[in-house]
Amino acid sequence: MTSTYSALQAQLAALTTEAFRPELAEIDRLPTAEIAALMNGEDSAVPAAVGARLPQIAAAIDATAARMARGGRLVYAGAGTAGRLGVLDASECPPTFNTDPAQVVGLIAGGPPAMVRAVEGAEDSRELAATDLTALGLTGLDTVVGVSASGRTPYAVGAVEHARRTGALTIGLSCNEGSELADAAEHGIEIVTGPELLTGSTRLKAGTAQKLVLNMISTITMIRLGKTYGNLMVDVRASNEKLQARSRRIVSLATGAPDGRIEGALAAADGEVKTAILMILADIDARAAGRRLTDSGGHLRAALNADDTS
Repeated sequence: MTSTYSALQAQLAALTTEAFRPELAEIDRLPTAEIAALMNGEDSAVPAAVGARLPQIAAAIDATAARMARGGRLVYAGAGTAGRLGVLDASECPPTFNTDPAQVVGLIAGGPPAMVRAVEGAEDSRELAATDLTALGLTGLDTVVGVSASGRTPYAVGAVEHARRTGALTIGLSCNEGSELADAAEHGIEIVTGPELLTGSTRLKAGTAQKLVLNMISTITMIRLGKTYGNLMVDVRASNEKLQARSRRIVSLATGAPDGRIEGALAAADGEVKTAILMILADIDARAAGRRLTDSGGHLRAALNADDTS
């Protein structure tokens, strides 16, 4: 037990995200405004750290989109803050892009209870990650993104290792150079954000960096899959009054049509924004619009350029 503890201590001491910053040793004695300014300054460096890895991020996204276009899924796997960020990103895809809840999945070590309370020991199990992925029926068309600030979390590393054995695409997102996670994945993305304001509190800069990259992965993948028209969310699911109002506004921005025609098109399209836009711009009925969208694989721009010869 002592040797295991010593080995773990040595691992943590070598991580940039765990480094102690002596210049901040008396931060608790500073006025609140100064602490806030320090935190703001720390956070301002995160986008540049992400920017330094854009080629790797873009390559991972293109590979992900290619598999999802063939029916694959996007699966995030992590523990603690990293796991929660993955679950958050996955949960926002259905209302934003009208994806099936099973198309983008977030796995957190310890399961749903770990979203609000730490599940002791769960992050230390590679076997648990393999079990969780096996339960999903992972295939070679899927993409698994292991997320871990340290890049050594056994659950995230185990998820990537298991996914790679099944032939799935693997991405390792960490915040330390030379990480085990990046090395285990086909696409390693290491966003080096440096030591935290509070020693080892990787929900801060590291968490912000992970959130930015996960935003990129899901959003740009959905753009590549035709879930947008320009910068309009034409696959938005109008599940509440706010989203219903947004749907009408999106159709208006895309078409410039009067309110009455927009309402009529949305009603005929059963609320499907993409279909309503195509109806108006191509001057066709809902059935023809649906056929064109099916033939174009759901890409509105391609459907607009197609002829309805049926």
